Formats: sequence, structure tokens, C-alpha cells
Amino acid sequence: MRSVTYSMNISLDGYIVGPDGGFDWTMPDEEIFRFATDEVRRAGVHLLGRRLYETMLYWETADQNPSLDFSTREFAAIWRALPKVVFSTTLSAVQGNARLASGGLAEEIERWRAEPGDGDIAIGGAALAAAAAESDLIDEYRAKVHPVLLGGGIPFFPQHERRVDLELTETRTFGSGVVYLRHRVTR
Repeated sequence: MRSVTYSMNISLDGYIVGPDGGFDWTMPDEEIFRFATDEVRRAGVHLLGRRLYETMLYWETADQNPSLDFSTREFAAIWRALPKVVFSTTLSAVQGNARLASGGLAEEIERWRAEPGDGDIAIGGAALAAAAAESDLIDEYRAKVHPVLLGGGIPFFPQHERRVDLELTETRTFGSGVVYLRHRVTR
């Protein structure tokens, strides 16, 4: 069965976006960029909230820029081919290999779990991930912890006051000081 994964860059104090809405502190070096590319390559579908979808629209055409290096064009090609489901109450249409969600989050996840395929069901966006976590739909949390304290912003972990036991399954320290932590939810 496909795993539902939530993977984001996170500050040491637990935020994915700072209090000013910025995430410039997450700019990856080549090592982290290749790691992120491999992570997207293993996804079978990406479920996104509206804000993350709009942020990621850049990648729909980025590979058409001949001045970009190979790894950037490679990521763009992988991202563009990846099926995406966008959860939004304000968008009436989406671009590329994306569609607006036709059902609720749990229904979309069950639909993708029922389809043949090996890729993960990736969730992106704090609000969407919080809804998935509250319904106990996330199987793995994957955090790339950056050596920065933001002091506030949008938290990585939902605040639903429920204990979730985790098993550490992988760690990696990058040359930049970013630490990758992969935890599986124990049920």
C-alpha cells in the first residue's frame, strides 16, 4: 500500500515559513537539491494546498529556460510529469498535470491508495498536512531541519493536541548543516 508522506523544509524551532511569510532560508545547495529531486521522483502523486500549488507553478515551465543547469531542468521535468491534486476553495482551474480535488482529503488519499502503483502519496502545505494529521492519514514525516531559528510563522507540525508515536527510520546530515529526519508513524 502506498505511504502518505509529509516532507518539508523546517527551521530548528519548527516553522516552514517565517513570520514575514518568507522561506529564503530554505534555498538548497546542489546536494540538497539532488536529494529533493530524488524524493519527488519517488512520489506517485502530490496533494497540494493552493498556496504551495501557486508557489510550485514556476516549475511547470522552468525547464524551457536553456540557461538553467541540468539538475534544475531535471527537477522541473520530474515535477511537471508528476500528477498533482490541488485542494482549494478559491481556484476554479489549475495548470499542467494537476486537477482540482473532487472530494475530501480522506477520499482522495483512499482513491490513490487503491490505484496500482508504487509511488508515495506526498502531501504539501501546512494546512493540508494538518488536516491529514488530524485524521491520522500521514504515514511518514520527513523534515529537512535547517540551522535557523525563525521565532514564529507557519508551523510544520499541526497543533491538534494529540500524541503521535514515531519511529526514526532514516537520518542524513548534509554539508550545509541541514539534517534530514525521516519518521514513520507507529500504529
